Amino acid sequence: MHTCRHCGNGVEDRFRFCPWCAVPQRSKLVEFFAPHPDVPTDAGRALRVSRYFASEERPSQLRFSIWSGDTADAAVSLTEEEAARLAEFVAPTTRRPFFDQLRDSLRL
Repeated sequence: MHTCRHCGNGVEDRFRFCPWCAVPQRSKLVEFFAPHPDVPTDAGRALRVSRYFASEERPSQLRFSIWSGDTADAAVSLTEEEAARLAEFVAPTTRRPFFDQLRDSLRL
């Protein structure tokens, strides 16, 4: 257990956010994503996504990097706005089919 930098309450080490004040307990969060199993050329690679929280030294950002073994081959950082646009592209919200919208708007 450690002490929250913001409120001083005890926080279990496994927590990413303080349960008392919700302040992030780390400067970044990292997740790895495995490649598609049926694409042989991607074997041994992974997508690493890091979410950096804003600090006095740097703005908040999401950094995407492609890893082969223990080396990053390429990386790019996105703003929060671009990351939201990417999320919409990857998992679009459910929309009604165009013809249903058209029929409703024409009251057919």
